[in-house]
Amino acid sequence: MTGKDERTGFWDRFWSRAENAIDAFGDTDRPVLPREAARFILFFALQAKGAFLLLLILGGLSGAVDAGLYWGMGHLIDLMDTSTPETLIADHWHELLALALLVLVVRSLVMVANTVIEEQIITPAFYQRVRWQAFRRVMDQPYEFYQNDFAGRIATKIMQGGEATGDFIISILQTLWSFLTFLILAGTILTALDPILGLVLAVWFGAYLLIARYLLPPLREAGRRRADERSILNGRMVDAFTNIMAVKLYDSGRREHGYVRDGMARLLRASQIAGRAITRVRAAVFIVNGIMMTTVGAISVMSWMEGNTTSGAIAAALGLVLRLNQMSGYMMFNINGLIRSYATVQDATGVISQRPAIQDKPGALVLDHAKGHIRFENVTFNYGKDGGIIENLNLEIRPGERVALVGPSGAGKTTVVNLMLRLFDVEGGRVTLDGHDIRDLTQASLRAQFGVVSQEPILMHRSIRDNIAYGRPGATEEEIIAAAKRASAHDFILQVRDPKGRMGYDAHVGERGVKLSGGQRQRIAIARMMLKDAPILILDEATSALDSEIEAVIQENLGKLMEGKTVIAIAHRLSTIAALDRVIVLDRGRIVEEGRHEDLLRRGGLYASLWKRQSGGFLSDRIAAE
Repeated sequence: MTGKDERTGFWDRFWSRAENAIDAFGDTDRPVLPREAARFILFFALQAKGAFLLLLILGGLSGAVDAGLYWGMGHLIDLMDTSTPETLIADHWHELLALALLVLVVRSLVMVANTVIEEQIITPAFYQRVRWQAFRRVMDQPYEFYQNDFAGRIATKIMQGGEATGDFIISILQTLWSFLTFLILAGTILTALDPILGLVLAVWFGAYLLIARYLLPPLREAGRRRADERSILNGRMVDAFTNIMAVKLYDSGRREHGYVRDGMARLLRASQIAGRAITRVRAAVFIVNGIMMTTVGAISVMSWMEGNTTSGAIAAALGLVLRLNQMSGYMMFNINGLIRSYATVQDATGVISQRPAIQDKPGALVLDHAKGHIRFENVTFNYGKDGGIIENLNLEIRPGERVALVGPSGAGKTTVVNLMLRLFDVEGGRVTLDGHDIRDLTQASLRAQFGVVSQEPILMHRSIRDNIAYGRPGATEEEIIAAAKRASAHDFILQVRDPKGRMGYDAHVGERGVKLSGGQRQRIAIARMMLKDAPILILDEATSALDSEIEAVIQENLGKLMEGKTVIAIAHRLSTIAALDRVIVLDRGRIVEEGRHEDLLRRGGLYASLWKRQSGGFLSDRIAAE
């Protein structure tokens, strides 16, 4: 029993060492991955150069073993022709033993080692390493990056890019290099048998290169287009699935069917064009190979008829060219795969190798705990347009002050908050926090100072516990439950059950929290904010989805949470902000009024107009400034 355990332990250690030879989550200091596909592939190949060097050596040995087998077969036939059954083993046992060792031992060892290197060392860990580094760089992209693309398409680029990078390198080092090694040895053997055979092989290889030169570029372009259309189609489907509620409510005319069908039609057309290119390449290879095999066969038979060569030499020559025919057909298919992988990498790098528009400065300051003093100094921001959003905005929010941002839809309220969080960089002027230009702070430490609850709560398809604790990694169970109770969420959380039978805080909420009601999602978001306990709070109509009784309880807890903190409330229901310290009225990116609620009502300006025009306590988005 002990011996069996020791053997099991040995193999476990062996596989573990092989599988961990490449660090799947290793990274480099390079902030942006190479944009050009060849440099991207080389960049990652050098991170696992030891494994790929072994694969290169084994690929060459594989081709050499294949060529040696055909030479050995021819030599065996000659030995049989020149020997009797009685003398074959006695006179040539050492040659027969060497041939047997080549087949049984050397070939097996090379093939097994090839498999271990590829399947155990490279494929699992290396592919994951590429995806991990790509994911980390994409996560560094600013908010605008995700607004301009499908989330599903971005994820597809990361997944396909990692796989295609590994496939390309493996194909080059293993299959292509093995083929070239076999070709060189086959050419050497054929030239030794008859120089004319070597010349025929050289002409064939030249024709093969011409096919690659003129027919593969269109195939590469077709492969790139097909990869792009595939990712677009995937993005369209994910977009439909992610927003399935809107589809169910508004898409009675099956517009999504047409939208996705159009994507499928485009992918179909791209695949048909790629298919034509593949057919041209394969047809050319078939014709060239047929000419090569016929010529070599005819020359070999004529040489034998003239007594210039042996039966074994003919067998070796024909075996080599037949093997070349098989390998060249497979190689052209493999080259097509190489081109497809290269095109996929090129397509992926267009997304994952972009330099982030917003980055931390070298030596950016890490802010530990802000006092909450915020200033906008002559800030201009128009989303890259000529104007119309925010122009020369000056605004000061003092530490511990509770202010409301009010104004018609499009007045710039959300933009002000986004600039405060540095989700976008100002185009003119600056925003400061406690006297520091926020561009001089690390983004992580800046956003750590804010607790945010939006009108549309952001929840992840994870457990309720994870969603609440997202505001404070490492929070204890007691702290999570306490925050949920303060947000009046604990009681309903205990009743939640997901389709897999997980209950309470372990239950998963679905993508974007779709398994919960709007009020439940908002209470979990409030609990997350309470647990984070940041010095600055941003409340974008944080209790709008709650009924009056629960809202009253939460407002009381929010009041306690606001004590000593800087608060910015984006308000659409003006009745919720009357008790705040100051109301800032925005219109078309400018401050048109500011002061206390009662003072602004007496002034009779835009704020008073908005107050008067509310219906049921809600602000109409279509009210224009007077």
